[in-house]
Amino acid sequence: MSEPRQEQRSGLAALETLTTLLQRRRSAHPTKGLYEAAELQFWWSIPRRSDELDQLFWFDADDQPVAAAAIFDFSSASSLVYQELTFCPFVLPDATREFLAEVVGGGMALAGTQGFEAVELEVEQSDADMQAILADRRFALKEHEVLIEAWIQSADRPEVSPLHDGYRIEPRSALIDRPHFLSGRSATFDEERLSQVSLYRPEFDLVAIDSEGTDAGHCLFWLDPVTATGVVEPMRVNDDHQQRGLARHLLTRGVDLLAQAGATRISIGYEPDNPASGRLYRSVGFQDTQHNDLYSGPTS
Repeated sequence: MSEPRQEQRSGLAALETLTTLLQRRRSAHPTKGLYEAAELQFWWSIPRRSDELDQLFWFDADDQPVAAAAIFDFSSASSLVYQELTFCPFVLPDATREFLAEVVGGGMALAGTQGFEAVELEVEQSDADMQAILADRRFALKEHEVLIEAWIQSADRPEVSPLHDGYRIEPRSALIDRPHFLSGRSATFDEERLSQVSLYRPEFDLVAIDSEGTDAGHCLFWLDPVTATGVVEPMRVNDDHQQRGLARHLLTRGVDLLAQAGATRISIGYEPDNPASGRLYRSVGFQDTQHNDLYSGPTS
């Protein structure tokens, strides 16, 4: 078997290649690995200095991606979990520890040549191979359990909960004449960039609106038709409209929408220090499957 060839790509070309790689990984295993293609595509909605960086890919003899080492810049406070340059190594589920170490090393070397002295990355608590590779590179645990991944089978979804009086739900496709809900959460959010990615569908971008026409809550649902996987990212109900069942309605309505569109499994992530979110997701039927820590260390 020939050795995978390496190639560097940037911008939307890199994102499209990462999408293909993560779709290949999800097709090979129903839940293994960090991140869905939709999550990386959502990150594209905010411009970052890492967008034009060369990212490193490995391709097989059929020119299909088998691994990637990518860096994303979250130093602009665009994430609740990450605060710095985040390193994301991706491999297929059957990758050996030796190949994973090669991907990590290649990505670190490229980051070093790009002027980055240190990075952080999210690691599953059960991923002993990655933890050993990072220990060899003098990485240290930065924060314990920064994120929990949860999944639900579409067949196990509950009925859509009732919608509180005085509210209606509209898809983004029916609200083109008003600013996107996420514009109020981030000054750098760019809806035009969101429309550039392949998996975004405005009919799955749901907004709760009160009787005065004010945006009360929002939840963006993603469908990956290649893997029949759904993703919930992001979700929020404004403080003045909480405790009225809006979050449950948005979540159950969106999950049902994804299921009817062909999703067989749906994922969601939440922070352990937000127990209310965890209780909501578990009460709807999501089951915790992965607990992730945050590591940091030098690129050299």
